[in-house]
Amino acid sequence: MPDAPQERTTSQGQDAYARLLDDIRQRKLVPGARMLESEIAARLGISRTPVREAIRQMEADGLVVHIPRSGARIRTLEYSEVNELYEMRAVLEGTAARLSARAASEVELAELDAINTEMKDALDDMERLYRLNRQFHDALLNAARNRYLSKSLEGLKKTLLILGPSTMEEGERASLAVAEHADMIDALRARDGAGAEAAMRRHIDAAHQVRLRQLRARPS
Repeated sequence: MPDAPQERTTSQGQDAYARLLDDIRQRKLVPGARMLESEIAARLGISRTPVREAIRQMEADGLVVHIPRSGARIRTLEYSEVNELYEMRAVLEGTAARLSARAASEVELAELDAINTEMKDALDDMERLYRLNRQFHDALLNAARNRYLSKSLEGLKKTLLILGPSTMEEGERASLAVAEHADMIDALRARDGAGAEAAMRRHIDAAHQVRLRQLRARPS
């Protein structure tokens, strides 16, 4: 039996949402960019109804704002909001590292080590490095075995997409991140929860400092 019209619209809306998130990730949509339903619908080859649904979901996620007489636009994060995001990231991912020290299996620890080794070999390939870094943090979060923590981090990670290029594009940040990951893995293997959390917090703080330098360097 063919899908009902409402089911097709919902499915198209979910697909449009995923594709628009990917556009933000790839910098095809940047802070301040207008979200024109007609243009997006034509580009994605769908009607305006699922596009409207996708934009509403992005607004609910805090990625889009409606500006009077201008319409929907990708949010621009204030300096203070960036600080708050990284503060929460340190809390949540630090907790994930601590829980993973207790709950991670040997297979999961080996996977984290393998991903970090691939990262070390991909320092000249930023796209691959970015993908592997996401895999590392996702794998560590999964090893924490806490669904509520995962849900809390999901929204935060979406908002971080707005910030643009990865901090690993700055100077030696990529190689330092690999070394910081290695410190985490050592603590996880030792089942040292406090050490793993401290290593993760140092890692997030280092990325935070690079992000703030990026923001200061932007034209005002």
